[in-house]
Amino acid sequence: MKGEPAVIDHLNEALRHELTAVNQYWLHYRLLKNWGVHDLAEKWRAESIEEMRHADQLIERILFLEGFPNMQTLDALGIGKTVQEIMERDLQAELLARALYAKAAAACHAAQDFATRGLFETLIQDEEAHIDFLETELALIGKIGVELYTQRRLGKLDET
Repeated sequence: MKGEPAVIDHLNEALRHELTAVNQYWLHYRLLKNWGVHDLAEKWRAESIEEMRHADQLIERILFLEGFPNMQTLDALGIGKTVQEIMERDLQAELLARALYAKAAAACHAAQDFATRGLFETLIQDEEAHIDFLETELALIGKIGVELYTQRRLGKLDET
């Protein structure tokens, strides 16, 4: 099925964002694990894998619309150097994604591509869940301090 070029452009823009997020969140996972913050590390690992699934859905849709997925371009990674910075950088990425996907969903609606609009609406829901998590955790850091917060998120000892 031949898709509208503007819709395919939005899908590729979303793909670029998701592929960037995969790398950013994976590096944050490895940093957190290296610092011994195991509970958060596992959460970031899961988020990176979720972003990879999002990228796969976008690739599948681009190909269905007879477009070509651009996997060669990434945005700059926003890497944090502390637990709080990681959350702040990832929150920025999630807020950007939500805005990007809302704009894309509107463009898909205008192009009468309701299936692609539905994909973007599903992605928005996933991003909003992550935004809520990050905002909640950052608020908790604000209340109890980053040191106590980090201590509470260490998890079990990694013996490997």
